[in-house]
Amino acid sequence: MQSIHDFYGELVFTKKVMEQKLSKNVYKKLAAAVDNLEPLDQSIAAEVAHAMKEWAIENGATHFTHWFQPQRGGTAQKHDSFITYGDNGEIMERFSASQLVQSEPDASSFPSGGIRSTFEARGYTAWDPTSPAFLLEAGKTKTLVIPSVFLSWTGEVLDVKTPLLRSISALNEKAIELQKLLGNKNAKQIKVFVGVEQEYFLLSKKLVESRPDITVTGRTLFGNTPAKGQQLEDHYFGNIKGNILEFMEDLDHELYRNGIPIKTRHNEVAPNQFELAPLYEEENLAIDNNLKAMETLKKVADKHGMTALLHEKPFAGVNGSGKHFNWSIGDNTGINYFEPSKSPLKNITFLLTICAVLLGVKKFGGILRASVADAGNDHRLGANEAPPAIMSVYLGEFINDVLNSIEKTGSINEKEINEITLGVQNLPKVNKDYSDRNRTSPVAFTGNKFEFRALGSSANPADTGTVLNLLAIYGFDEIIQRISAKKGTDVKQAALEVIKEIIAETKEVRFEENGYSQEWHKEAEKRGLPNAKTTPEALQFFLKDDVVAAFEKYKIFSKRELESKIEIKLENYIKIKDIEYKYAIKVVNTLLLPAVLKQIKVLAKTNKELEKLNVKSASFPKEIEMLVKIYDDTRVLTIKLEKFLNSEHGGISETAQSFASEGAEILAKIREQIDTAEDLVADKYWPLASYQKLLNAF
Repeated sequence: MQSIHDFYGELVFTKKVMEQKLSKNVYKKLAAAVDNLEPLDQSIAAEVAHAMKEWAIENGATHFTHWFQPQRGGTAQKHDSFITYGDNGEIMERFSASQLVQSEPDASSFPSGGIRSTFEARGYTAWDPTSPAFLLEAGKTKTLVIPSVFLSWTGEVLDVKTPLLRSISALNEKAIELQKLLGNKNAKQIKVFVGVEQEYFLLSKKLVESRPDITVTGRTLFGNTPAKGQQLEDHYFGNIKGNILEFMEDLDHELYRNGIPIKTRHNEVAPNQFELAPLYEEENLAIDNNLKAMETLKKVADKHGMTALLHEKPFAGVNGSGKHFNWSIGDNTGINYFEPSKSPLKNITFLLTICAVLLGVKKFGGILRASVADAGNDHRLGANEAPPAIMSVYLGEFINDVLNSIEKTGSINEKEINEITLGVQNLPKVNKDYSDRNRTSPVAFTGNKFEFRALGSSANPADTGTVLNLLAIYGFDEIIQRISAKKGTDVKQAALEVIKEIIAETKEVRFEENGYSQEWHKEAEKRGLPNAKTTPEALQFFLKDDVVAAFEKYKIFSKRELESKIEIKLENYIKIKDIEYKYAIKVVNTLLLPAVLKQIKVLAKTNKELEKLNVKSASFPKEIEMLVKIYDDTRVLTIKLEKFLNSEHGGISETAQSFASEGAEILAKIREQIDTAEDLVADKYWPLASYQKLLNAF
């Protein structure tokens, strides 16, 4: 039996492989580009390309592809073989520096939000050396995969990775600037570490075949809550069933081969719902690995006769799925800026970093909500499995008390630094968190990181990572300006005075209680915190003048890039809703109403036969009348939904809002009728597998 160490990362062009395949000088320059954010020395590209090709071919690869993340969601790739003509016209295998560094896929059908015209096909992928190349397997086929960014001919953003990389660079600049101001000469580079927990459902592939709504939309458009769902709480952390454990073992094996450090697997709250969680990695790599993990999940599930669902809310009345985006900031010395310390100077950094986040959430809480906005997540936010759409920060009792004590302290001077941080310095040397968990908070401090709980399970985490980085960048920049303005004051004393100011002015975004309560919604409104309930409403935060200015200032997005991004998101939202509404009509008209008719006919025939025998039933006519009313009301509603889809709703923002409100309301009413009918129609006539069957198949 192999140990994990024997096959871990065998499909990845790891540093170990690089060191073996590259000359010392080239390896050193490539490692510097990867580890230290140094510009890539173009002179080494040819040797790196040759080494990649040799390694890939040795492992059975015949093709290569640039792998990128377009704004439509998911990933994209175009495969090219290594073959080319040699000098004598013979076929040979070659992979050049130019093929490694840049490719030109046809970009005409990728969404661009007006950045380029449809007839202008040029879009360029460029190698991202900070994320290692890897091999993609499909049967006997292997392809060398090169993680890349995706840009237009003009150099403007067409993907979600480029803004993330820009935000990491900007965060590095501002955080190092603050450290230099504080006198820290050892910090040379900032590291953003992320752990992305992934929730998902597993269903019987055979049963899913009877649910065309799942196949087309990724979720159930209809279905009654099962008699036995999650109410007994017996699935959460319960024993993992044998066939599920076999799937998980195969999944872990494939993830390990791909260099993805999965640490945890367990049953989640809902029946057939599960979660995996990795070790922490640098942000860009963690996000790339999460995308690879989602793709691997689906492939391995299929091999086991299962369907993996990543939709945020595949079942009404049952817990949905999300990702917990665990995010922390540190530097090259190994210090985590979210870790309290016994060192007063390190504690100042800790307090300043907490304050930077508080400033960022106060200023840009709206776009933090907007970063997780999509059609699937609208069904989930604010339910018991996800925090509300109100962005607040939970710090926990210990850190909250520290901040409150600082705020209440009188004038601060250098002598009082140790007194202020005394509570942290005197912590017993035991392995403990500095805060409890608050499952109702979207931004929760959990000891040495912030856990952002609002991200949807199907989402690319890059948007959220970019916005969280922006919040910290803005906070650090503001802190630098405030400390610098206190001329003639010792920098440590100035820093503590700034901390005290920020604690007082950001109290409205700190909330330690139950985020699900109606009292919090009322209180949040009094505090002036945004509470966008739908995707179209939330996305408008991105277009506010101060938001655009911040993205431009830190060179993450230009105004044109940001406007195009929001247009793409609104278009995608409308398309998803349009598909759901159209398919709901089709399923109702061709499958569900015919099933209702069959039940009506059976009841009517039985009632007629009873009348011939002079037997009168009090219930039969009422049941027939109820089903006929359901049939008629449903037909009226489906016609209404058809008219809605054929109507003009105005511009893209107005259309999206109309789909979020009026369209959703009509579908909800149709669903109410259909779900009532499901309990009245015999199982043999009902064409869709019930929730009970779907969620208890294993």
